[in-house]
Amino acid sequence: MANENYDQMGQDIFKNVGGEENVDKVIHCMTRVRLTLKDENKADIEQLKAIPGVLGVVEDETLQVVVGPGKVNKVAQSMVDSVGVKLGENFPSTKNSQPDNANLQDQTSQNKAAAKQKYNKPNKFKSILKSLANIFVPMIPALVGAGIIAGIASIFQNLVTAGTLTGDNVTQFVTVLNVIKNGLFAYLAIYTGINAASEFGATPALGGTVGAVTLLSGVTPDTPIQNLFNGQDIAAGQGGIIGVIFAVWILSLVEKRLHKWVPDAVDIIVTPTLSLLVIGLATIYLIMPIAGVVSDGLLQFINVVLNVGGPVAGFILGALFLPMVMLGLHQILIPIHLEMINQMGSTPLLPILAMSGAGQVGAAFALWLYFRHNDKQAELVQNIKGALPVGLLGVGEPLIYAVTLPLGRPFITACIGGGIGGAVIGMLGHVGAIAVGPSGWALIPLIANHKVVYYLIGLAAGYVGGFICTYFFGIPKDMKIVATDQVTTNSARTDGPIVPEVAETKSFTTELAAPVNGRLIALSDVPDDVFSAGMMGDGVAIEPSDGHVVSPIDGTIQAVFPTKHAIGIIGNNNEEILIHMGLDTVSLQGQGFETLVEAGQSVKAGEPITNMDLNIIKQAGYATVIPILVTNSADFASVTDISAQDVQIGDTIITIKS
Repeated sequence: MANENYDQMGQDIFKNVGGEENVDKVIHCMTRVRLTLKDENKADIEQLKAIPGVLGVVEDETLQVVVGPGKVNKVAQSMVDSVGVKLGENFPSTKNSQPDNANLQDQTSQNKAAAKQKYNKPNKFKSILKSLANIFVPMIPALVGAGIIAGIASIFQNLVTAGTLTGDNVTQFVTVLNVIKNGLFAYLAIYTGINAASEFGATPALGGTVGAVTLLSGVTPDTPIQNLFNGQDIAAGQGGIIGVIFAVWILSLVEKRLHKWVPDAVDIIVTPTLSLLVIGLATIYLIMPIAGVVSDGLLQFINVVLNVGGPVAGFILGALFLPMVMLGLHQILIPIHLEMINQMGSTPLLPILAMSGAGQVGAAFALWLYFRHNDKQAELVQNIKGALPVGLLGVGEPLIYAVTLPLGRPFITACIGGGIGGAVIGMLGHVGAIAVGPSGWALIPLIANHKVVYYLIGLAAGYVGGFICTYFFGIPKDMKIVATDQVTTNSARTDGPIVPEVAETKSFTTELAAPVNGRLIALSDVPDDVFSAGMMGDGVAIEPSDGHVVSPIDGTIQAVFPTKHAIGIIGNNNEEILIHMGLDTVSLQGQGFETLVEAGQSVKAGEPITNMDLNIIKQAGYATVIPILVTNSADFASVTDISAQDVQIGDTIITIKS
């Protein structure tokens, strides 16, 4: 995709969320552009989903537009560049200085309150989970990159230990890789403190400093700090990431209160000094010991569940992770993974959850195998081909939003496949990951303690489980291939194999008449990539001279779009005809169109079906050109059009041959 298309996608997203002025902040994770909106009611979810390249939309406290890995950072960057801010920065509060700040803030508060009441989700627990996710989303690229480097370093170190590789150069190479990896993981508490401060409204530098306090820099075995509760020495990192987040949350409360109390003249000196002193002491003597007990208990509980539950626990965790990914809640597990790695050297939870991606891949492959020769499902097959490679590498959103979730059943069978893979990992046990990274094949270098074979067995089980469940039970009924050939057999014949006879197919030629008066133009000249490239099928277009539109064929009205700008007709020989009146006129929401027919109605060629008000369409800034398409062109031997010319209603414009 060219850069200008990233820019266009970003502007289309802005357009369908109420414009730049309705956006407070834009960030992104591996696959999603995340927008904090002032008025959630202004977001047009259906139009967002219809933007080319958008795979899905998740409605939450932040609106999440799924565009897939690789291009998400380009789209998000284009969006903030067009506004003149950085990723994560607040947008300008007004545009063109229309309402004053006070009114805008009041309106924003009212809109948010109305939206919360509308969705009836005043869930405090969910808000906490979202805050945790927002802390770690900006760190995901670094966690993935450093995690993969850590895995590579581990592989080389194992080869050195085994004597397979020798030499100072190899040892130094491993050391360099570990230095790069430690650039993140050795100071993860600091990065977490900075992001937590941004999330909770504290000063980021103070949050990073509080995170650094937990590292106990300067403390030596000769000068330890004692735990007030049990008299033991406090260890660096005790309480882990969970403790850092809690400490920074307390910091945000203290700092905000001090800003109100301290006079402006000395605020810059007094507030940060008192904040750091109070929270620093509280972190060392209270938060680190208490958070250490909490994190230890949490990890022990998870380990007990995995050890006692075994395959059952593995199945439940593997099956439920895909819905968490769909809702954007999977990032809340990052601090748990990091704490497990910090205390145990690896996280046994991640390989089990990774099986959900395997179930998804298996389901997608089953759909591809089932529909690969079905021309009517060509778009689905193309979506699968595009999403499978990143799915194998552990990025599941493209498969979720472009393949399994829209179909319904395959999403459920993919979850079951993930559960099967999780059950296998749970049964084998002791499979852990030394760092947080993507699942699928990309997790292989991160598997600890030479358990890669166990992980591969789990992946295979997830692939096979997802494939079998989907192929035999997950194909939607309305999509199943129905044999149309009439097969007869000669039951009286007993002297040889029974040979089916295929009924003779009747040949035909269909002529499509012009549905409107105007100038006939080639489809390739239509200024819309979807139509001009023939993605919707073969056909022609007409620049209308008036707005009276009739049926081009005898048949049945298949569909009348709710926005009235397009009508589908099925001919008597199963020709599927789409008449699309104007370009991007879906945005008019029916304004300027008068529909004269309804779905299921029989029509004759020349019978009026719609009246278009060309003036309204032009004044709104949209093109009035009408593409006439045979959307199932692949079902026919040939679909030919007539060269450019002026046409009248009833003139032949397309010839279809069986």
